[in-house]
Amino acid sequence: MTKKVFKGGTIVTSTGMYKGDILVENEKITEIGTNFKPWKDEEVIDCKGKYILPGAIDAHTHLAMPFGGTISTDDYESGTRSAAAGGTTTVFDFIMQDTGETFPDALARRDAIAREQAVVDYSFHLGVKDVSNGIIDTMEDAVKLGVPSFKVFMVYDFGVTDGVFYQVLEKSKEIGALIAVHAENNEMVNMFTKKFIAEGKTSAWYHYLSRPEFVEGEADKRAIAWAKSLNAPLYIVHLANKEGMDAVIQARDEGYPIFAETCPQYLNFTSDVYKRDDARNFVCSPPIKGKVSQDALWDGINKGDITTVATDHCPFLLSEKDWGKDNFTKIPNGCAGIENMYPYMLSQANKGKITFSKAVEVCATNVAKIFGLDHVKGAIEVGRDADIVIYDPKKNVTIENRNMHGNTDHTIWEGVKIKGYPVATYSRGNLIFKDGEFFGDKGAGKFVPCKPIKLTSPELY
Repeated sequence: MTKKVFKGGTIVTSTGMYKGDILVENEKITEIGTNFKPWKDEEVIDCKGKYILPGAIDAHTHLAMPFGGTISTDDYESGTRSAAAGGTTTVFDFIMQDTGETFPDALARRDAIAREQAVVDYSFHLGVKDVSNGIIDTMEDAVKLGVPSFKVFMVYDFGVTDGVFYQVLEKSKEIGALIAVHAENNEMVNMFTKKFIAEGKTSAWYHYLSRPEFVEGEADKRAIAWAKSLNAPLYIVHLANKEGMDAVIQARDEGYPIFAETCPQYLNFTSDVYKRDDARNFVCSPPIKGKVSQDALWDGINKGDITTVATDHCPFLLSEKDWGKDNFTKIPNGCAGIENMYPYMLSQANKGKITFSKAVEVCATNVAKIFGLDHVKGAIEVGRDADIVIYDPKKNVTIENRNMHGNTDHTIWEGVKIKGYPVATYSRGNLIFKDGEFFGDKGAGKFVPCKPIKLTSPELY
């Protein structure tokens, strides 16, 4: 690869913005400065009037995931292509362990697919189902293979018991791992669901009411209490409610290593979407909450108590969403978002709701720090991979599914206006997306092993 110079743009970091040029050689950022002298055979990318950002890292995707009687529509190829078109250059996918399967075997099973399909770099979290018969000890083997993050579900028929959750938290401290949790009270969800179905209340509005805000908040507090008892780090995925946000703030103020992720759908929409004619398309779990919770999440981002933003990308076709037209329990849970996350958060920065540095912090830099990728990803710094996004703050876009790059036939983001937009994406210095056209190659993405995780306080180094 010839040398590339990204010239004349404004570089955005998690701490500030400054004018500068970037030299890229052999897929790495090798120099940052100004007025670079010409090199032979260099390629100059004119970034005048543009911002130069690190590629986003989506820490929460479900690609080709079996759920609700079907499989999410985006596989590793279409999902990562869609990511690239939105300025995301690394994705974390969740591997769901099978009963009786060791964690290294689960990793090998899914990586064999991803390495053939992914167009941007990727890593994994491992979803925990079974820790019996010594399987829990294979968590350490997975850490050694570069996957030090595990997820437990407190809901669904594949969720874990409270006792297993506690055992996994305990093990994580021994081996340098981080436990992520989908926190909702399963018993309460099941009780409300049965009640509403028996009463003939079957519209998508009752998906929201079957998972009222305290159902998530109570589970958040329970999960935090167990992590605090062990002083084990905990990462709460897709936090959507004020009660849980308050619990996170309290734990962090007390010095515990508790980290929270939220998603763009919770930041842009409220529970009113479940009253719409297309309400079933918005069905996800936890459901989108009310305005009070939404305001609390934005406040948490600005104050640093929401550490990351990710998508929970898990889309299904309209025909599959329609399975639940008359019964919300039959709607596959999940929405598309992998292409929309970075543009949306950067648009909010462009509108002044957050700073551009905050958008980079929660979409890239913090993710790399938390999950052990900060030696190669997450920032425009010498020595890191040249995952670079060129952003035009003056390019305005109205989101339409026909212009998206995934395999899904609709988007909950249809008609949303975005102020400013990524116009080019480079993965390890290689152009993969520019001005609406995709240039990447299937299988070009690489597995990125993560370092063991040793988070001992809420402050990220």
